[in-house]
Amino acid sequence: QVQLVESGGGSVQAGGSLRLSCAASGYTDSRKYMGWFRQAPGKEREGVATIYTRDAIPYYADSVKGRFTISQDNVKNTVYLQMNSLKPEDTAMYYCAADLSYDGWRLKAETYAYWGQGTQVTVSS
Repeated sequence: QVQLVESGGGSVQAGGSLRLSCAASGYTDSRKYMGWFRQAPGKEREGVATIYTRDAIPYYADSVKGRFTISQDNVKNTVYLQMNSLKPEDTAMYYCAADLSYDGWRLKAETYAYWGQGTQVTVSS
């Protein structure tokens, strides 16, 4: 079992920045990928970024490349999502997730076994 707790969401104006954190506990050594997903009202859950925990290689959705950065602190078992140049279309509930397989780089929600409760990000124009 892996428990995930997100923090750092909030409301910002377009062009602003936020940093999300995801603290993991439990059987953390089983995690292969740690990812961030988002879901806006009426839309499907979308993969945003993920990181391979063994070597910290990141993968990003095209919609956030160059604006978002995913990173990890293995001592703290925490993954971060630095979000810069935020746009109104980034408004969503953001979820942290853990993938125990080697397919996490695909950023498909169905391969992620553990999920946090989510943190809301709202970007106003």
